[in-house]
Amino acid sequence: MDRVMDRAMVDRAMVDRVRSFSRTVTQRVGALDDHFLSRDRALGESRLLWEIGEDGCDVRRLRSGLDLDSGYVSRLLRSLEADGLVTVAPSPADKRVRTARLTASGMCERVELDRRADELAWSLLAPLDEHHRDRLVAAMGEVERLLTAALVRFEVVDPTDERARYCLREYFAELDRRFEGGFEPGRSLATPADELRPPRGAVLLAALRDEPVGSAMLMFEAGGTALIKRMWLSPTVRGLGVGRRLLAALEEQAKAGGAHTIRLETNRVLTEAISLYRSTGYEEVEAFNDEAYAHHWFAKRL
Repeated sequence: MDRVMDRAMVDRAMVDRVRSFSRTVTQRVGALDDHFLSRDRALGESRLLWEIGEDGCDVRRLRSGLDLDSGYVSRLLRSLEADGLVTVAPSPADKRVRTARLTASGMCERVELDRRADELAWSLLAPLDEHHRDRLVAAMGEVERLLTAALVRFEVVDPTDERARYCLREYFAELDRRFEGGFEPGRSLATPADELRPPRGAVLLAALRDEPVGSAMLMFEAGGTALIKRMWLSPTVRGLGVGRRLLAALEEQAKAGGAHTIRLETNRVLTEAISLYRSTGYEEVEAFNDEAYAHHWFAKRL
């Protein structure tokens, strides 16, 4: 669902800077070394030991969390099994799900990796004075947040999808906390499931490593307009431009469905949303429905 970024929009110097950053980081943290942190395994196997953790982890979650090919993860796990560090077996709760767990030797290896990783972190910070350490750590935090935001993907899902239902529950709960007098879904205009399936509408889900972090509904109306409903983002991804991307994806979906105008309404306490709409070209218009919780109505020509 993400729009392909026009290469002409990105300055060549920015591309060169990203590549230079990647080279510096991979070299400095030892990602190029077959003996990561001076152990007898590469970074991929070491990272898998960290991700499996003390309580074990489903193989499917390992693949999605690390965004790795299933075949590659299987090869890494087989190597770790051969070294006696990991076991992989069907989950007691669901035999269809395979779960990876650390052996006693694997636990010890993970502790040692943690110790050496701490030493590596100290080696990055120690040569710098306090001011530059603060700058480096702050810059790392910002880079991590922005790279995480870039991992968010959008997809059209059925309104009965459990991830979409989770987002809707979180949306209702947040409105109930923020609205004066709370929020009662029964008082709000309905969004029937049949009107949220193509070609009459769509539900867009924002997911980060397969976990839902946002959603929105699109309903096509008569006369070439489309209506946005129930747009919500998890607080974990707010301030990272994900809302702007989700809004753009909704507009692309509306245009693909033949709409020339997109509309929405919102409550006055949702100041962040109002700011987003105004900054992306939405103009306030007269009320076009009788939504009980709305104070502002917006429209944008596509």
